[in-house]
Amino acid sequence: MIIENEYPPYFEWLLAAGLNPGALWIWLLTVVCLLVIGLLASFIGLTVIHGPAKAGDLIFKALAGVVNDVVHLSPRRVYALARLAVQEAVRRRVLVGFMLFILILLFAGWFLDPGRTDPAKLYLSFVVNATSYLVLFLALVLSAFSLPADLQNKTIYTIVTKPVRPAEVVLGRTLGFAAVGTCLLAVMGLMSYIFVVRTLDHTHTLTADDLAPKAPTENGTVPPNHTGTAARHRHEVKAEQITRLGEEGYGVTETEQGHYHEITAVKRDGTTEYRLGPPLGQLKARVPVRGKLRFRDRGGKPAERGINVGNEWLYHSYIEGGTPAAGIWRFSGVTRDRFPDGIVLEMAIRVFRSYKGTVDRPILGSITLRNPDTGVEHLLENFQAKEYAVDPHEIPLELDNEDPQGPKIDLFGELVSEDGDLEVEIRCLERAQFYGLAGPSVYLLRREGTPWINFAKGYIAIWLQMVLVTAFGVMWSTFLNGPVALLATIGSMVGGFFVTFLQSLALNRSLGGGTFESLLRIGQQKNLTEQLEQNFTSAVAVGLDKVTRIPLFVVSRVLPNLRELNDVQYVADGYDISADLLAIHLTTGLGYLVPVLLLGFLFFKLREVAK
Repeated sequence: MIIENEYPPYFEWLLAAGLNPGALWIWLLTVVCLLVIGLLASFIGLTVIHGPAKAGDLIFKALAGVVNDVVHLSPRRVYALARLAVQEAVRRRVLVGFMLFILILLFAGWFLDPGRTDPAKLYLSFVVNATSYLVLFLALVLSAFSLPADLQNKTIYTIVTKPVRPAEVVLGRTLGFAAVGTCLLAVMGLMSYIFVVRTLDHTHTLTADDLAPKAPTENGTVPPNHTGTAARHRHEVKAEQITRLGEEGYGVTETEQGHYHEITAVKRDGTTEYRLGPPLGQLKARVPVRGKLRFRDRGGKPAERGINVGNEWLYHSYIEGGTPAAGIWRFSGVTRDRFPDGIVLEMAIRVFRSYKGTVDRPILGSITLRNPDTGVEHLLENFQAKEYAVDPHEIPLELDNEDPQGPKIDLFGELVSEDGDLEVEIRCLERAQFYGLAGPSVYLLRREGTPWINFAKGYIAIWLQMVLVTAFGVMWSTFLNGPVALLATIGSMVGGFFVTFLQSLALNRSLGGGTFESLLRIGQQKNLTEQLEQNFTSAVAVGLDKVTRIPLFVVSRVLPNLRELNDVQYVADGYDISADLLAIHLTTGLGYLVPVLLLGFLFFKLREVAK
């Protein structure tokens, strides 16, 4: 697995990144454009009803009122209203959702398979996704039905008749419901981490018989030694580790399902007992060093990209096996100070087979290290691609020479340039087979972060989604009744998870055309690439798609991309959530939160009950 979205440093993202404008300027431009469009539409509508002079006066008073409310917000009144929102949430039995979460954890073991290749990823994905869906659902229901229920029960009149500003009501509701969601999320996060750690914890039995030499099989091969089976797997114990156990009383098992165990030999009453420790290496928070990728085509010439093997693989470029085609990464800042014990190279490579062959047999490839200044290169090793898994390879400080009689090759003295640059070349060695490569497919492991801290960072992303959904729910509820506000909030949330798809429709990049063309294809049972007949029906469908592109583009730019704000992928696959990425997400959330709250202030102020 690889993280496909690469983020620049925070200040480059915020202010400018090359020729692209920074997010701050895009946000300001979007807000100004939406404000101008909203004012113009309001002026035209009010002019039809009241005339231009009255329309301008009404708009000015509304904006001035919102600004006055915001400037004169009372923290004391906001806090009091937030407390009322918390009490209301408790009365609505929000704790039932928490009990449902506990019930899910209690029975999760029945449905999760501990014998999977990577059980840590399975359990982490489960708890984080379960928490996310449940918290978002609670935020959705609480925020959407809050004000409409008070209006229906007429309890809102006891508030608006007091010296309370509409902005304080909206902000207090949002903060109160967000506080409830935060408390629930904190408890759920703690319970989730304990659940993952306790579920993954296991050990194996190991006896002297398990380590005894095995008799050769009929074909002459010697079966390996294994530990006892636990959690539907067992670990191989290499011969050198058995020797080490006899000499030092300590050894380790081979890695299986992403973890290994330490073995301790203890003598008791003249016999040797072998004790295995808890699993090590399952929960990770890798801090990678990324490189810049370039390609070489099958003719050995430089290329911007590799081969495209289909629309579903557009993110990856593929190199053809059995040819000079290669993916070459150039890493900077590779110094002895940063990697004093050598380098760990990790890969996550896709495989595309042009013929079936033996599906279980991995595709062979090679790793070559090169000094970009001197051109000195060294074949590190040939490897078998492990698809959908992270494949680590150690690069020691001294490498064996191709000539057994020759001196060792100094990694930093010969293969790394004086400026700290190192090139890593990946090739596929089997003809008619392909490797899928992308920038993050190969990286150097800088260090391992702290797993529980990374887990907490992932929950910050869920918290951010919860706050945004709460703000949208309160905003819609200021002028819509409960069911309609619920539907509007659901639409905002679903649209936020499919912003990328909406953008592809708006920019006409979706295979098979837009919404109406796709409906026509379904009705005529035509595939996505088949040409439509040139008739009146198809012309109408294409025309309607052109008309709807503008509102789709506006919606895709206005709604927050909730999918990108979700860091479940980082946590589950063991990649550290960097401070830059966390800052980008928090800034993005704030950029959406402020306009939504201001809209809520305006809508609630314009309601008759708030006057």
